[in-house]
Amino acid sequence: MAKRWKQRPEGSTWGEFGEDDQLGRLNLLTTAKVLEGVQEVREGKTFCLSMPLDYPGGAVLNPRRGPPKLSPTLQDGCPCLNFPLLRLDERNTDVLSDDQVTLALQYSTQWDSFAHVGAFFDVNGDGQSEKVYYNGFKANEHVVGPVDYRPEGDVPVEGPYGARALDISNLARKAIQGRAVMIDLKKHFGLDRRYVGLEDLQQVIRADAVEVRPGDMLVFRTGFTEVLMQMNKQPDKEKLDATGAVLDGRDKALLQWITNSQVTALCADNYAVEGLPAREALGRRPSLPLHQHCLFKLGVPLAELWWLGDLADWLAAHRRTAFLLTAPPLNLPGAVGSPVTPVATV
Repeated sequence: MAKRWKQRPEGSTWGEFGEDDQLGRLNLLTTAKVLEGVQEVREGKTFCLSMPLDYPGGAVLNPRRGPPKLSPTLQDGCPCLNFPLLRLDERNTDVLSDDQVTLALQYSTQWDSFAHVGAFFDVNGDGQSEKVYYNGFKANEHVVGPVDYRPEGDVPVEGPYGARALDISNLARKAIQGRAVMIDLKKHFGLDRRYVGLEDLQQVIRADAVEVRPGDMLVFRTGFTEVLMQMNKQPDKEKLDATGAVLDGRDKALLQWITNSQVTALCADNYAVEGLPAREALGRRPSLPLHQHCLFKLGVPLAELWWLGDLADWLAAHRRTAFLLTAPPLNLPGAVGSPVTPVATV
């Protein structure tokens, strides 16, 4: 029994990979799974699955996340852009440019770590729910910030920032690579908004003869970023909210299928992977049901806003669905999310 909790959420994988586990289902991404991915490489052709990181543009999709801001570093108080090194030594012939960026880590093509979404849960079995994350890692002990909003009046508390556990560097050190399969929802359902449950998903899997194996990463094409890129950094939220067949996080059968399938990650080209807002439900419930199921209960990382159109079209033209996916995030200790430049090799 893990020391951090006395009871775990129903249907969770807490403790199954060890009481201190921070990789979740990525433990199933073994050397054998990497070799399975390599076996899908037949032509050596590669696809970049990232949008430019200054997309979507503005802060329409999420008001917390603004676009990146580039600026030059300083050398002796001067902007280091076309900086002549002869200013340091008149013998130097070099011209130097050096820059930095302020970037919301989940602004564009990204990974979510397990520290991104937790839940209130009674881990001690004493009738008191508290804020916890995957495998019982507690907020304020393991995921801390400059402001801790407490239920009893939301009192701000000053403190250090950063995830001491479950941060994105765990995924980076895992060096995410292995067999992935494309599930092309756009191909079957078009670009109109549709909430995809298990029945729809299985229809696509059968129609395209997709073989989903334990340890695979699932990649969902909805067409969302294809529409988004056409907006040229002027996103139309109303149109985007009506775009794409997206996973229905309220479909309990779909969530159970994700559990049973033993997939290691869900990657998608739409914002949030699941449909937002989630379908309405009565009573207390997560606003991000797929996030809570995957990040909090199972330890299945989520990836959003990937560029999938070129890869999906090529796979369809060659009657293939599987490929080698290489997608490590930034090795940035303490961070709860990360931009990523995924590469598919076919």
